[in-house]
Amino acid sequence: MVKRLQQYGTWRSPLSPKSMPSKLRLYDVQWDDDGETLVWLEGRGKQGVLVAQQGLQAPRDLNTELSVRGGIGYGGGEFTVSQGRVLFAASDGRLYCQSLSEGLPRPITPAFGRLASPAVSPFGQWVVFVHHYEGVDGLAIVDTEGEHWPRKLAFQADFYMQPVWHPSGTRLAYITWNHPQMPWDGTELHLTTLEADASGMPQIASIEVIAGDEKTAILQPEFSPDGRMLSYISDASGWGHIYLYDLAERTHVQLTTGEVEHGAPAWVQGMRVYAWSHDSRWIYSIRNERGFNSLWKIDTRTHEATKVDELDDYTYLEQIAASPTRDAVALIAGSPTIPSRVITYEAQGPVAPPILSLEPDTPRGISVIIAEGRGLTVHRRSGSESLPASYLSVPEAIVWTGHDGETVHGLYYAPTNPEYEGTGKPPLVVYVHGGPTSQAQAGYSPVAQFFATRGFAVLEVNHRGSTGYGRAYQDKLRGAWGIYDVEDSASGAQALVDRGLVDPSRLVIMGGSAGGFTVLQSLIEKPHFYRAGICSYGISNQFMLIAESEFKFESRYSESLLGVLPDDAERYRERSPLFRADRIVDPVLIFQGTEDKVVPKEQSDLIVAALRARRVPHEYIVFEGEGHGWRKPETIEAYYEAILRFLNRYVLYS
Repeated sequence: MVKRLQQYGTWRSPLSPKSMPSKLRLYDVQWDDDGETLVWLEGRGKQGVLVAQQGLQAPRDLNTELSVRGGIGYGGGEFTVSQGRVLFAASDGRLYCQSLSEGLPRPITPAFGRLASPAVSPFGQWVVFVHHYEGVDGLAIVDTEGEHWPRKLAFQADFYMQPVWHPSGTRLAYITWNHPQMPWDGTELHLTTLEADASGMPQIASIEVIAGDEKTAILQPEFSPDGRMLSYISDASGWGHIYLYDLAERTHVQLTTGEVEHGAPAWVQGMRVYAWSHDSRWIYSIRNERGFNSLWKIDTRTHEATKVDELDDYTYLEQIAASPTRDAVALIAGSPTIPSRVITYEAQGPVAPPILSLEPDTPRGISVIIAEGRGLTVHRRSGSESLPASYLSVPEAIVWTGHDGETVHGLYYAPTNPEYEGTGKPPLVVYVHGGPTSQAQAGYSPVAQFFATRGFAVLEVNHRGSTGYGRAYQDKLRGAWGIYDVEDSASGAQALVDRGLVDPSRLVIMGGSAGGFTVLQSLIEKPHFYRAGICSYGISNQFMLIAESEFKFESRYSESLLGVLPDDAERYRERSPLFRADRIVDPVLIFQGTEDKVVPKEQSDLIVAALRARRVPHEYIVFEGEGHGWRKPETIEAYYEAILRFLNRYVLYS
């Protein structure tokens, strides 16, 4: 192929705005007790659809009218699978039970509040779930037939997640935390014993906290299948590591070590980052090193860890689940060049014959199933994967020196397109993740590839305060939101300029939610450093974020990031872009959804009014019916079209 010589940023990309809406999103995957049947959750527009597949048979949609959706916080923990049934939370606030073989879903709870994380007892009679109603959270229990009303089980803490049953059915473990902590700040692991009440329904007889506190975050309790151990992840060492608690000896042992991350911030319910093998001998764990994931198999007796090389092509892994009958795991997996897939890996498994079916092209979405090698099978693809990998950019984990001499992390995507050779130096998009307690990882990034294939360089900044680099790095943002994120974004861009990799006159900063706040704050603190900013549902008034919050999960998040009112009112004002909007001089593109409950539309309205009053170049685009992020295909297409128009006008041809 003869390459065209053309200015960076103006290349013709195979990723048009029309191609950017994904056909579906993959959220979770689990096994049934038979060890052969998989159930996974797909997002199709605003619809959450459960899909079941037995062995390598054609998959089948389970729900058609109901939308499966976790209703607590940011969602997650939508379903569980047990004894030929799936129990799931629906958008109407009820818990449903449905056979995997036939029949329609039937409600087993009334439409009362919201719920998530259902967990079925070992003998299939009871289901415990997290419940929320009028600002009160707790654990509730109901029988799986729905013959009785749900009852309260535990309602003493502000927040609950991840309830799990002991194999005997006589114990329960779960995580709690209280305001003002977030689940990555400090949580407690509760271990209870259960007894039957007069009606035979389990109730808590005794309870103890066995790990965690206000400064130690605990994640994902799991009982070993043989009932001897309770495992969990703790960041007590400064990094998220797996621990084993011997139930008989009442002793804790750290299973993993090193400056690597086995945990993740619990932004949603139902997160799983490791899984016990069916015979309790192994733990399969997802390890995160500088934003790149790998799968490891850990011997629970010797603590020896072995990397699963068969998954080397996948650098982003989530929602691992182990087969209850054999040495196999299911995951959602992807990489910078592979959109998310549902895959299974079976240790020393037989080589399966290739099976080919049609690409998904109907609402039911017939799946492609291809055996990829020894023990590795793809069950579902989230995209057509028709674009050759040579068109896509593979990020490099980079570090640079921040404004104060400390180390900062990020992922750098070089411009990539085999049809073009660039002239000059590429423009740079500095992309700031949300949260701000989150991490850009090496999965398939539609945003990064959209720009890189056009000849832009992209820096995904994992500023101080991000997770994945140890507890000390994460805690750097406490009281310093609007400082480290702003400075680390700018110093990362400058580092790429200094290395001669990007054009210093064409720097763009982009982000949504907390990342959108960083965009606005950066335009205030660094006038003329960036050519332009792109802000989606960004926070402009920190006081309003607290005063008008209807979102319990984050209602006191700002206390750790900025301080406590009224004592720290001056800091809140200083970090509110609305009150310093007179310093914004560079063009800015602002997006907002009308149904956003996290950052309401008024936040964007006010900053836009301030820009308009001073005649700062800006564009304001409001998407009807969208919330905190875009779901409708037509919205996503319009979003990317607007970005291209804006960049052409203010960055590429100005």
